[in-house]
Amino acid sequence: MIEQLTANITAKTAAIGVIGLGYVGLPVACMLANSGFQVTGIDIDADRIATINRGETPIGGEEPGIAELIASVVGAGRLHTTTDYAALRTVQVIVICVDTPVDEGTHLPSYRALRSVLAQLGGVLAPGALVIIESTIAPGTMQRVVIPGLEASTGQQAGRDFYLGHCPERVTPGLLLHNLTHMSRTVGGQTPAVAQAMIALYQNYVTGELDPADLLTAEIVKTAENAYRDVQIAFANEVALICEALGANVYDVRKLLNKSPGRNMLLPGAGVGGHCIPKDPWLLIANTRDQVQPQLIPSARQVNNRMPLHMVDLVEGALARHGIVLKGAKVAVLGYAFREDTDDDRDSPTGYMVAELERRGAIAAVQDPYVPEYKRSVTDVTTGAHAVVFMVAHTVYKSLDLAATAQQMSARVLVDGRNIIDRAAAEHAGFTYAGVGNV
Repeated sequence: MIEQLTANITAKTAAIGVIGLGYVGLPVACMLANSGFQVTGIDIDADRIATINRGETPIGGEEPGIAELIASVVGAGRLHTTTDYAALRTVQVIVICVDTPVDEGTHLPSYRALRSVLAQLGGVLAPGALVIIESTIAPGTMQRVVIPGLEASTGQQAGRDFYLGHCPERVTPGLLLHNLTHMSRTVGGQTPAVAQAMIALYQNYVTGELDPADLLTAEIVKTAENAYRDVQIAFANEVALICEALGANVYDVRKLLNKSPGRNMLLPGAGVGGHCIPKDPWLLIANTRDQVQPQLIPSARQVNNRMPLHMVDLVEGALARHGIVLKGAKVAVLGYAFREDTDDDRDSPTGYMVAELERRGAIAAVQDPYVPEYKRSVTDVTTGAHAVVFMVAHTVYKSLDLAATAQQMSARVLVDGRNIIDRAAAEHAGFTYAGVGNV
């Protein structure tokens, strides 16, 4: 049956279902529809479904091409979305793109959303269908959760009555369509034949390399990839802290360090957020705790989690130079999204920073041009503020009139968590400047 399914995929006669229409699933559904497939999207958010079915985008921020693509594929009738799983009864390929968060206390994965999807597929999964998990999951999840979950809900046998694959997503908010089409993918199949069927599907819109693998390898590759980046960022942040203590500029150090062959120190900053990097290192080590006692990966998480709190330390120190205590001070915080020029505020470092400000008695006023809750003018939050903090490198902040901002404030303290404000320009405007790795 897998050979026939591969032929149907190649001929684009296989109907496609995509479950979860967030930052991953919606672009995937659109690209498949744009490639000529008939696509049905499923999501639990009725408002989101209504928005998409109107041909509009529910994704905010600067996301090149996504609004036009949604309008095109919906208008052409190739993408329809619904909350009803019954619409998947005749679908031959199902792509699952739902969250896999980790518990804040134990750092173990929560499969509530994934288990719910597997249960609801039980009554609608077509014989011979291919189910692909694009969600990032802990290594071992396909064998421990997905296969038994689908077999229990369907009463069918994986590998005989339906097929399974894991092709972990590699998208980034702000670059959704670019990454989806250009980045290479690890295509994990239950068997080599399943991997080839998946390659036949993904090659319709992925121009990067499509590397076949087994399920476990695909699980490890994605989580290890983000754990690697987390460790690299932690190194940059720790060097920044050392530079602060010694009175050096970390950006000068980084520039010279990276001239050495094979060295590529990343940028330090005010914290690591988003849906992937803060949790994927924990997913990587989740199912090996009885055999391996990891040291480096948890330490990197600790360093990076500390950075939003360190931003409060920088604010407090800079205010002290003006004889102002943090308790009772108004702090204007610019940026709430985890990434510049997007509305994605998942696991926002700013959220942790604001909580720490308030715990220490400061008054936080947050502005973000993309996150609905914080859409207001910069003037609204800087007027009467004792300090202004740059937490996100939104493009609009880079052209901020520093002199005018200084005039609106009660004290002139500027703390830069993303190295987007020129120190000399800030000091020329009358600010006391402090930055990560550059105090």
